[in-house]
Amino acid sequence: MNQEMNGVESERVRENMHEKIDYVFKVVVIGDSAVGKSQMLSRFAKNEFCFDSKSTIGVEFQTRTVTINDKVIKAQIWDTAGQERYRAVTSAYYRGALGAMVVYDITKRQSFDHVARWVDELRAQADSSVVIMLIGNKGDLVEQRVVHAEDAVEFAEDQGLFFSETSALSGENVETAFFKLLEQIHRVVSKRSLESGRGKSTPHNSFATLRGSKLDVISGAELEISEMKNLSSCSC
Repeated sequence: MNQEMNGVESERVRENMHEKIDYVFKVVVIGDSAVGKSQMLSRFAKNEFCFDSKSTIGVEFQTRTVTINDKVIKAQIWDTAGQERYRAVTSAYYRGALGAMVVYDITKRQSFDHVARWVDELRAQADSSVVIMLIGNKGDLVEQRVVHAEDAVEFAEDQGLFFSETSALSGENVETAFFKLLEQIHRVVSKRSLESGRGKSTPHNSFATLRGSKLDVISGAELEISEMKNLSSCSC
């Protein structure tokens, strides 16, 4: 009897948590292999860093529920494999994404050179209103830097992207970057909801509010670049 009551109570708790969620935002994290995408996601979702990380196979996702502008938002973050052989598989997961992080490694020029291709692929597959943030990861390896922040800012300005540098190892700017992205998604969703005449958000149906709309971009010149701390190195 006690087990049955506990089961009912657990179900009620789950239902209450579900009812409190105002939005579910799908975000994809893309970029070349070994730039630290999985580590960034792990740092944001669980505040963890794995020193024995392996390449993602296909697609994985984690969630974290946060409060932004008095709204409870469940971020469903998809970590996509960067290897070429998975590109055909992961492209289907762009559909329905409201936001994206395009990640490169500040110590690998090639990973930054490939960013334009990732952005083009994202825009071809995702909704036209997708909010995109360019991320230069491994900011703890400043002594090994080959991609200067100025180059990334110039690219972000040209493409209408947000920009930040992060370190999944130390956690520097990871949470700030994710929150900025989620805040901008919420801003766009709220704006479209008002323009459509509804006047308020529709829980669990955020994707519909963006279809066929155009995103108001903010110049990369308005974004701040945080100074990275010189921490211990990591090859993950």
